[in-house]
Amino acid sequence: MSDRIRLACVQLTSGTDKAANLEKTERLVARGASMGADVLALPEKWNAIGDPGVLHDAAETIETGESVEAMRGWAKQHGVTLIGGSITEQREGREKLSNTSLVFDPAGELVATYRKIHLFDVDVGGQAYRESEAEEPGDEAVVAEVEGWPVGLTICYDVRFPELYRILALEGALLATVPAHFTLHTGKDHWHLLLRARAVENTFYVAAPAQVGVTGIGRPSYGRSLIVDPWGTVLAQAPDEETVISAELDRARVEEVRRQLPSLANRQPSAYKWPVQV
Repeated sequence: MSDRIRLACVQLTSGTDKAANLEKTERLVARGASMGADVLALPEKWNAIGDPGVLHDAAETIETGESVEAMRGWAKQHGVTLIGGSITEQREGREKLSNTSLVFDPAGELVATYRKIHLFDVDVGGQAYRESEAEEPGDEAVVAEVEGWPVGLTICYDVRFPELYRILALEGALLATVPAHFTLHTGKDHWHLLLRARAVENTFYVAAPAQVGVTGIGRPSYGRSLIVDPWGTVLAQAPDEETVISAELDRARVEEVRRQLPSLANRQPSAYKWPVQV
């Protein structure tokens, strides 16, 4: 169990060419490892971004996928834990894909699997987004064990659903990861606000590796990958380019903030009742 870990977030611009995306990501992973990272996190759909046809063509099974094997190999080669952002996963017997985050330990073993729960079906900024055209939602919150740290796994649009992050905190998470492909329109107003809020209200670290620039869907993404501490302080922010950021996370910092602001300990669960759904 490590009291301190160095976390690196990869920021990139993914297109429709999976081979090109893998080659580029491999270089950035190596850069992150050279910075002394214990944990490396990739953004959402790092291996391929595009329309539903592109996503289906790029989809992989966990058992045989080339991107899965690449992540396994990078973790083992560099001796790091790799939080694999997300890829589109093809599951046997299912027509629609899953948006899936995989975690590999330094031996290259798969230790956790999370499937994105909340699908981005919105009309915003004059654009229509319909993730449900190609994907189906996951149905389980996941806390992974990473370098002795409990880490809550989430993906992009999940960040707008605070109940998920509270569950992760109550299940022991000291860090939540939010690999993302955030729109420029929403990102400029909501990205920092939402990520810092999730960190403050749950008094844990938040790490958000992001897509930047015009990706394979032909629309600009916000970028600005962030690492935020439990007080809501931004420890690292990426510039508007493909790059890697890193920061040291300290378990004592979580404990300190939770002593100062014991909001988790001061909860009153008996008073919280979900309204009747209509």
